[in-house]
Amino acid sequence: MKRPTRTEARNARAALGFLLPFLAVFLLCFIAPICYAIYQSLLKVERPAPLGIGGPTNEVWAGLSNYGHALEDERFINGFGRVLLFGIVQVPVMLVFATALALLLDAASARWVGFFRTAFFLPYGIPGVIASILWGFLYVPGISPLVEIADSAGWQVDFLGRDAVLWSIANIVTWQFTGYNMLVLIAQLKAIPGDLYEAARIDGANAWQIVRHVKLPLIKPALVLTTVFSIIGTLQLFAEPMVLRPLSTSIDSGYTPNLHAYNEAFTSNNQHIAAAEAVLLALVACVLSFGFLKLVGRGPRDGRDGK
Repeated sequence: MKRPTRTEARNARAALGFLLPFLAVFLLCFIAPICYAIYQSLLKVERPAPLGIGGPTNEVWAGLSNYGHALEDERFINGFGRVLLFGIVQVPVMLVFATALALLLDAASARWVGFFRTAFFLPYGIPGVIASILWGFLYVPGISPLVEIADSAGWQVDFLGRDAVLWSIANIVTWQFTGYNMLVLIAQLKAIPGDLYEAARIDGANAWQIVRHVKLPLIKPALVLTTVFSIIGTLQLFAEPMVLRPLSTSIDSGYTPNLHAYNEAFTSNNQHIAAAEAVLLALVACVLSFGFLKLVGRGPRDGRDGK
């Protein structure tokens, strides 16, 4: 086996020196909280006092019972169904808007591109809580000009009603994150060599054919990235229903899995069950994200196999 030279050993030590700060932060801020949550999810509180009232409490090993309790909770499971329905509708709508805006700005004249890019991105700079409060004013009857305009037109709307509140939340998320996704797609569009556009024009392709056969296929990695981020963000839905909850009787403490885990931990004082729910939520996010990556990564290979 060849021994590394002095230069190679020095380069390896330098590379390790650059990596150590990242690894330390990664372990402290990412791995350690996950390990602690898993550890907490395997414990339960034992109250040896008569009737479990008063006296000292002990944390004892619970195995997987907290996971069983979480999976038997109808509100927690219904929350998963709600966010999955939310994601099936909201994520495609948001990415279609983001892709359309990115294509329009990429094809527009250079004079106003910077202004519109900033204007579309601006909602992302507003924290989710503030955005929910702003939209809450537009949803509450008696305050909202939107409701007044609809009433004057004879259209009865209730943005915070049981049938509409989920899509009112979807509107907030779409408004806030479309500009962010648009910037990711624009960055990918700017990376496409201009020679490809010129070659397509020489071959007689019009603007729509260039979009369909050149731009959209080449921004697929950015579309996959934004879709994965959107799937993860959908499962973490928390701030919007939390802020709108005092305004709507249709949002309960288990409206989303994240909201249910939060209330278990800080309202019902069941932090071990909340930890189990957080771990389950992370597992579902991993399964859906990697499942989507597997799905979109399989297409081109199958296509080549079919030739």
